[in-house]
Amino acid sequence: MAVITFANTKGGAGKTTAVLLLATELARKGYRITILDADPQHWISRWHEVSGQVANISVIDFVTSASLPHHISDNKHNTDYFIIDLPGARNPMLATAIGLSDHVLIPIQGCAMDARGGAQVLELLQYLDEKAGIKIGHSVVLTRVNSMVTTRALSLVKSLLSERQVPVLDTAIIERSAFRDIFDCGGTLHTLDPARASNLEKARENALCFAEEIMRKLPVRLTAAARMTGPLIRSAA
Repeated sequence: MAVITFANTKGGAGKTTAVLLLATELARKGYRITILDADPQHWISRWHEVSGQVANISVIDFVTSASLPHHISDNKHNTDYFIIDLPGARNPMLATAIGLSDHVLIPIQGCAMDARGGAQVLELLQYLDEKAGIKIGHSVVLTRVNSMVTTRALSLVKSLLSERQVPVLDTAIIERSAFRDIFDCGGTLHTLDPARASNLEKARENALCFAEEIMRKLPVRLTAAARMTGPLIRSAA
């Protein structure tokens, strides 16, 4: 079992899109996913309402600082990956979620490397390390990257962050219309109608590379109990 938190205290960083891409790709591989929707915008919960049933994914809505540890404890026996979607604002839940996490993913737009929201999360992680000796794995994931951005330009961005000792995922999440479509239409990239989604294959490839990189960082053994067992989506207070 692993707990992954997506955190950026500034909205508009592509956080919830990254949550959904990771969750649906891991679920497609047979892992049991519980998404803890703590974002007051409830985009993940709205997605689940229009999606109907999606195999291996459970969504818990209206998550609070007080309820978060209980949700993890109560569902640890039927979950391989917990994915926490935090508010896009500075919130007391940030420290709670980070303290429960095995890895923190910090989405930052590729065109705004000094985004203040991402910096605040990094500062908290550094504080926990220096003051309390608590080391929590973390990575920046570049999001909403223009598909025309060159590999050389992305390499430069990663190099600049590396100089500041900030780990960055090799996979950047490209801005794709298909990623927006799954929020409107429900389902996953693999249930979208190719006729209504442009560059769908490239979107699928991008999401898969992202999920596989996270799996390498946080491997969870896929047991017989975690095989595809049918649709599972629920909402809980």
